Amino acid sequence: MATDWTTIIGTIGATASVASFTPQAWKIIRERSTEGLSLAMFALTCLAFAAWTAFGVLKGEWTLVVPNAICLVFALFILGMIALPEHKTEKVAETLDPES
Repeated sequence: MATDWTTIIGTIGATASVASFTPQAWKIIRERSTEGLSLAMFALTCLAFAAWTAFGVLKGEWTLVVPNAICLVFALFILGMIALPEHKTEKVAETLDPES
């Protein structure tokens, strides 16, 4: 059986995309701060993931939909945390991780 390199490469890309947002989201929660993060960059990132998700839905390509939808959720969370006033960012982080 021949190796389907497109599936392997796509899986690596999808896994890396999803995994790349986890450390940033966790850092925001742990440090209760979004200092230094760009609202404009995360707004564009959300737009990109929303467009890729919609493209995947329209094409019926669930391998595009699933990772891009997951990344969109992470990016929207980070965007929301950046947009919130600092005291609300801290409150959300405290709710998600009361031990820090």
